[in-house]
Amino acid sequence: MSAASSAGYPESGVPRTAYAGERVSGETKPAYKTTEMMAYVAAVIAVLIASAVVGDDARGVDRFPADQAWLFVTLLTIGYMISRGLAKCGIRDRDEGHRM
Repeated sequence: MSAASSAGYPESGVPRTAYAGERVSGETKPAYKTTEMMAYVAAVIAVLIASAVVGDDARGVDRFPADQAWLFVTLLTIGYMISRGLAKCGIRDRDEGHRM
């Protein structure tokens, strides 16, 4: 007859988490809590403000037109998405190799 611990788990040496069904997440931080997100938002705001503030040249031509600003915002977005993808692909599942 096997003895039971005070918590009701058998004294077989198997970790408690195997019985409790707990799963530790290997997920990275939520995107809104990262410095990449803060830098991305600041860069987008800076590009849009610069586009609005920069005036016309001597000939009356806009030196930083809106379509160019939105191109830069798109490039920033692509860079941000790549950085988040790289951050997520570097995380390994903590339960890997410990499954029954």
